[in-house]
Amino acid sequence: MGRAQRTNATKMTDAPARSGPDLIREFVRTLPSAPGVYRMLDAAGDVIYVGKARSLRSRVTNYTRPEGLPVRIQRMIVATHAMEFTRTETESEALLLEANLIKRLKPRFNVLLRDDKSFPYILIATDHEAPELLKHRGSRRRPGHYFGPFASATAVKRTITALQKAFLLRNCSDSFYAARTRPCLLHQIKRCSGPCTGEISHADYAELVTEARDFLSGKSKSVQDHLARDMNAAAEALDFERAALLRDRLSALALIQSQGDVSARSVEEADIFAIHHEGGQFCVQVFFFRAFQNWGNHAFRPRADAELTDAEVLEAFIGQFYENRTPPRLILVSHEMSEQTLLEEALTSRAGGKVTVQMPRRGEKRDLVNHALNNAREALGRQLAEGASQRSLLEGVAEAFGLDAPPRRIEVYDNSHISGTNAVGAMVVAGVEGLSKKHYRTFNIKDTSITPGDDFGMMREVLTRRFSRLAAESDADAEDAGTGMPDWPDLVLIDGGAGQLNAVREVIAELNLPREVLFVGIAKGEERDAGREKFHMEGREPFMLPHRDPVLYYVQRLRDEAHRFAIGTHRAKRKKEISRNPLDEIEGIGPTRKRALLNHFGSAKAVSRASLADLAGIPGISDQMAQIVYDHFNRVE
Repeated sequence: MGRAQRTNATKMTDAPARSGPDLIREFVRTLPSAPGVYRMLDAAGDVIYVGKARSLRSRVTNYTRPEGLPVRIQRMIVATHAMEFTRTETESEALLLEANLIKRLKPRFNVLLRDDKSFPYILIATDHEAPELLKHRGSRRRPGHYFGPFASATAVKRTITALQKAFLLRNCSDSFYAARTRPCLLHQIKRCSGPCTGEISHADYAELVTEARDFLSGKSKSVQDHLARDMNAAAEALDFERAALLRDRLSALALIQSQGDVSARSVEEADIFAIHHEGGQFCVQVFFFRAFQNWGNHAFRPRADAELTDAEVLEAFIGQFYENRTPPRLILVSHEMSEQTLLEEALTSRAGGKVTVQMPRRGEKRDLVNHALNNAREALGRQLAEGASQRSLLEGVAEAFGLDAPPRRIEVYDNSHISGTNAVGAMVVAGVEGLSKKHYRTFNIKDTSITPGDDFGMMREVLTRRFSRLAAESDADAEDAGTGMPDWPDLVLIDGGAGQLNAVREVIAELNLPREVLFVGIAKGEERDAGREKFHMEGREPFMLPHRDPVLYYVQRLRDEAHRFAIGTHRAKRKKEISRNPLDEIEGIGPTRKRALLNHFGSAKAVSRASLADLAGIPGISDQMAQIVYDHFNRVE
């Protein structure tokens, strides 16, 4: 947090035997009239609210008079059993610290940024003599030029492909580059200039890099004019091959510029935020504009109390959105910010340059905000329609399986293997908002005593690991603070019939779970015919659902999703196993020695057949290492 490291923290040690307004009054007496952050804690010691203040004394004093405050704030005050304070040097520093704490602690009375995804960037890495063009996520530790964010990995991949055609920059790894003795296929199809084998000089390649940087930085017109002049000059000199190459590069640039559905003539670099609320829910639509181009958009659904205004939710959302991101020079918003100047100061300190927050009233900028607002309205409308359908389905599930209320969390389990090898178990999760891929889990089958292909044994291991850990780490009413998804399932669906269900009963009986969970086995119909599944439950005869029942279709989709996820995980594990190089198993063989062995012998199989003398004769392989390699492939069992 930079300067936040120099702040002074105050925490209540000997808490008065009070709560609510009486407890808060005890703290007001000693609080300074200085900026800082305060935290409210409940009886269990969990943080329920984080706030910032220009004057801690003035802000906290407001909580000593709850009359007239919103009901949400009154509930929060009553639930407060302790408080913590952190003094900061400036109010903008307090704003940054508040956003950091909210994202980390997820207090239930704050506006929470949910589905906080990491957006991809395009990176031109400069830590190599021939800079690499690649997709990047995460922290910006690698030296280079970063362009983004893009709303999706697909948009980045599509743009990188077009940039390769336009600027012929490499996207291979440094190790692949170093190992080349002749140009690769990308050079043959005119998507790389081939710096690895000297097809282009480093000086000429640097010019291509500069052109790509200029184009991504918004100087697209000058780059295109330059290429057009070179193309015409080549044509006049009768160098038609070069002219055709330049023509193809210009076409690739035109393709990049045509990919966005919204163009901007006056907005070079900006993030656009628009918020809409309906039915007690909020949707924030974020558009990214860079180099006068729309680089995509993403819809967020922050968790916030319905009593809050759109402006309050949006202001809190923006503070958390940039907690681990670099803001652009301009931020356009759909609603007036009550603390716009403070927000600008905080974002400027994070960006290292001037950041402006605007709510445009007219012109192209207002049109862009209105476009984002329409997207937010439509996205929330679709979500509410899907949610109504989902709630109806969950009510049907509760009726079909005898639950007292619609399930908030459904877990579905399946196994996948080939003759017992690379066996994995998979869990998919669904709730009131549909499938929750954030909560999916995989289980590598570890018990070596399980007979290969024993589905009962694998399911027993998966459920034992899942529910023993759940019982040890989570109480019965715990839930994910970010999504509201409960930790404990209300309904568990098992892909299998009576045998699988009996295995489940044995596990549950041994674990003695602290709360009741309904387990249902799904047996495939005759000839594995979808629609003829039989459901097995304890204390009830096997039964079928009506053929065209929406609940049946819903359960089938959940089972198929678990099957897809299990098979995908198994295939990935098997592919990794198949592609593993035998040399990787030898201790002491790193990338350099491995490359030396493969370059000399051509394959790992040839290395396994080599004599000790041949191994010792390779540069970089000592006599001792040659002996280790030889013994690895020629050991007597």
